[in-house]
Amino acid sequence: MARHGENIRKRKDGRWEGRFPIYSKVKEKKIYRSVYGRTYEEVREKLTLHKNLLKKSLLEDSSEEIALTNTIKTINLCDMAEEWLKKIKCSRKTSTYVKYHAIYNNHIKKSFNNTNIFEITETTVREQISDHLSDSISRSIYCVLNQILKYTSKKYCISTPNLKRPVSVIQNIPVKSLNQSEQKKLVSVLYRDINNFKSSILLCLFTGLRIGELCALKWSDIDFNNKILTVNRTVQRLPVNGLHTKTALIETIPKSECSRREIPLSDIVFKLLVENCNGMEYVFGDNKPMEPRTLQYHFKKILNEARLEDKNFHILRHTFATNCIEGGTDVKSLSEILGHSDVQITLNRYVHPSMDTKRRYMNKLSKFYGQFYGHAG
Repeated sequence: MARHGENIRKRKDGRWEGRFPIYSKVKEKKIYRSVYGRTYEEVREKLTLHKNLLKKSLLEDSSEEIALTNTIKTINLCDMAEEWLKKIKCSRKTSTYVKYHAIYNNHIKKSFNNTNIFEITETTVREQISDHLSDSISRSIYCVLNQILKYTSKKYCISTPNLKRPVSVIQNIPVKSLNQSEQKKLVSVLYRDINNFKSSILLCLFTGLRIGELCALKWSDIDFNNKILTVNRTVQRLPVNGLHTKTALIETIPKSECSRREIPLSDIVFKLLVENCNGMEYVFGDNKPMEPRTLQYHFKKILNEARLEDKNFHILRHTFATNCIEGGTDVKSLSEILGHSDVQITLNRYVHPSMDTKRRYMNKLSKFYGQFYGHAG
């Protein structure tokens, strides 16, 4: 049965069909074209795309019908992706290009090979994206696809959809932080026979720096007069010339503009830095950045020495954020210290109140209501 007002109907073969009118200068009359899909939603998305294309098309062919048909047939998603990647390579950070290129090659190119740009809808993308991918990878795929569509829209002056991930895919699963008992064990080992690696781990635990920012830290980034640390750069090990077998340690500007930030140093952190000042260029890497993989390796050894379960180095950043919140730090200040562009990122990913903290709040509430109970008695 057709959907009234939308020109969409379900055919006998089970497919949905949507019809839209165009004016043919050849036949000098209005004619209809159809789009097809397996669901009503898919057909409605395609109809919207075609109608917007008709409104915004700047083509000057004598036959709008022919021009429209030819344009739709020639815009290939992978072709647009390759063009967009070349532009990204020249205009964005090397690490950004490497990430986008990997997402395209591993998750988009094969799934959407020979796919017309106007066949891309939320429905078709959802069918091609695996439900078993991590939240981070899924988010990156949608990000890359939307940027490819945006590039196509700008180049051809056409309307393209803004793809949204399904609600079932969007997850804000918090990464666990070290509890107080684990922190005590770790810190006791870090302060025992302290060395360069232990000092760097302590600085991360006390400031929330990312591992790349930590390894790239220079003494010139420390303002000893005002006790301020400035994040000016980061390091990453990235493939060279697109080859996955050959990598290089590359020093770049921070992750984003918000990542370039100033962090006030507590007395204990300031003392730690003063005691480790050695006159070299880098705080932890002598005259070159420290290798992140080496630091991660030593972190694993220290965890083992402290008799703690294996953890990712990034857990130190989460632990720092959680400690700040439980210590009364407001979210806005913490967000700026961590270098986030949005406080919601801080809340959803980095703040994990412990059970003891929740219990303390519940007890405070009980005491509040207890005042009324006592007064009534």
